[in-house]
Amino acid sequence: MSPRGVATPDVRERLFAAAERVVERDGPGALTSRAVTTEAGCAKGLLHTHFAGLDEFVAELCLDRFARTAAKARALEGLAGRGTVAGNLVSVALSLFDRGGPALSGLAMTRPAAASRVREAMRDGGPGFAAIQEAIADYLESERDVGRLPAAVDPHTVALAVVGTAHHLLMTDRPGAPDPRPAMDRLVTALVGG
Repeated sequence: MSPRGVATPDVRERLFAAAERVVERDGPGALTSRAVTTEAGCAKGLLHTHFAGLDEFVAELCLDRFARTAAKARALEGLAGRGTVAGNLVSVALSLFDRGGPALSGLAMTRPAAASRVREAMRDGGPGFAAIQEAIADYLESERDVGRLPAAVDPHTVALAVVGTAHHLLMTDRPGAPDPRPAMDRLVTALVGG
């Protein structure tokens, strides 16, 4: 544990990673500021020093993870012509499910203040499903331009289907539900071909 008064490096990421471990291991109901700081091995008040409360923390965690996935989706365009179209696309789609993604999304939606903050940030242009969808469509257009995607495939429709399905799977996840990853893999393969 970090001693009181000593700076903790990479506080946000340390707390975010700890929260993901708590949610993944113990479920969304176990997420408290104390559980996060205990898991992170830091002072109990550290979360409240950096965030106005648990709702703001949860919202910022969700927004951070959306931003990471959006950045990964934007990097897809640089992969045009390399690897397989389905493989490249699946890697981005599945990143939405990494590190407790379904549980964290559900958690944000059960906390009205956190959900409101996430919606507000997205309305103000923060990266979310729309940014991911746009990046996927741009990538698919590039693949179509180099001839690796049939001309009949509509990149925007495929991107909408991938992001919409990911959103559905994230929002309907529950304990004991099947792993959503195989369904996403099958969808992408069906949409763009193996």
